[in-house]
Amino acid sequence: MHEMSIALAVIEQVEAAARGGERAALTVRLRVGELAGVVPDALAFAFEVARVETVLRDAELVVESVPGRARCAGCAVEWAVGMPPDLCCPTCAGATAELLCGRELQIVDVCWADPVEDVGYAEATQKG
Repeated sequence: MHEMSIALAVIEQVEAAARGGERAALTVRLRVGELAGVVPDALAFAFEVARVETVLRDAELVVESVPGRARCAGCAVEWAVGMPPDLCCPTCAGATAELLCGRELQIVDVCWADPVEDVGYAEATQKG
């Protein structure tokens, strides 16, 4: 199951951006192409297991699916390739398709919690 290695890589990237663990991630949004070879349920399960004792321990994983699309080199028509992918042009039956999208696997954004020390400072200044 390579989804575990993907989940671990996402966690590693987010932890690197977490300023040494000073802040926790609330949401991690991924863009995953339908042709990327990733099973979304398996990725969600791997993320749940791998996030324990990290800055993502309470984070929600949001996966945006990107459909595969291709363009015919011969007649320039575009179409959704589906799964399994159909790379023959539906208009001219040409087999010279250019894959436009559907292989993405990227972290789109991370929603961060406020750093713990900032909350403590705000509470201390309001009391004093």
